[in-house]
Amino acid sequence: MTLPAYAVAHLRQVALGPAIASYLARIDATLAPFGGRFLIHGARPEPLEGDFSGDLVVIAFPDRARARAWYESPAYRAILPLRTAHSDGIAFLIDGVPVDHRAPDVLAG
Repeated sequence: MTLPAYAVAHLRQVALGPAIASYLARIDATLAPFGGRFLIHGARPEPLEGDFSGDLVVIAFPDRARARAWYESPAYRAILPLRTAHSDGIAFLIDGVPVDHRAPDVLAG
């Protein structure tokens, strides 16, 4: 079963300027070959429990292989330093769940 995958970034701080503007102008073209699309981009969450500061970015991909291929692609690697040098945060890939997923499914193991 192929599961969707997500590239998630919690950006605690971003120094807006020419480098970030260049990164934003170029990222969409890096996503297209891998079926990536923004689900959340720079939205500020409304915390219901605990503290949260910064912005959240979520990019959906058809599967983990395409998410990783995007992140490791020469096109994305060329612009990645524009973001990492001008922001503080964490980024990671994570798998989604099947459409019919139910909470107790995590107990199955």
